[in-house]
Amino acid sequence: MVTPEGALRGRDAYPYAVPERHAVLGTPLAGPWPEGTEVIHLALGCFWGAEKEMWQLPGVVTTAAGYQGGYTTFPTYEEVCTGLTGHTEAVLVAYDPTVLSATELLRTFWTLHDPTQGFRQGNDVGTQYRSAIYTTTDEQAEAARATREAFEPELRRNGYGAITTEIRPAADAGLFYYAEDYHQQYLHKVPNGYCPVHSTGVACPVPTA
Repeated sequence: MVTPEGALRGRDAYPYAVPERHAVLGTPLAGPWPEGTEVIHLALGCFWGAEKEMWQLPGVVTTAAGYQGGYTTFPTYEEVCTGLTGHTEAVLVAYDPTVLSATELLRTFWTLHDPTQGFRQGNDVGTQYRSAIYTTTDEQAEAARATREAFEPELRRNGYGAITTEIRPAADAGLFYYAEDYHQQYLHKVPNGYCPVHSTGVACPVPTA
């Protein structure tokens, strides 16, 4: 990982226009959203495939591709790909917790990728592909801990190593920067685009109290 001192400097504002609405759901990418909507930021490899999986879940209000967890302000995709910004490719998920609980959302997150690979997912290699959960509520933080503890033994029983997923409050991970327009809902705009999720095939069990 790059250090704060070694990171690219960045800028004071987006160098590109961020679309206002989700190309599939028609909802605002940056709000406002219905009262009670909660937000979590999830990183599980290339954000194209990850975002598509998330926007299809019942209870999801909107999703967006972006960059988080680094040091460079308002980075571009090209800068993030150098590894010199410290960001990971993340998906903002705004959801209705009365329809989709944090636990069920995170069980989907764990099942969709291999959280043991460190700075990679499949053939995508680099710190920008690391697994991460950036929470905004105490419930999300507890669900992240509980689902990780439930999932890791299942992974080990199936020959995988320790989970390397970064889990911390979104406030500590820095701002979520929206990615460029062409990244938003990419697999809707480019249906034949290549960006598979890298599931282990191991299901995350329901945590026990």
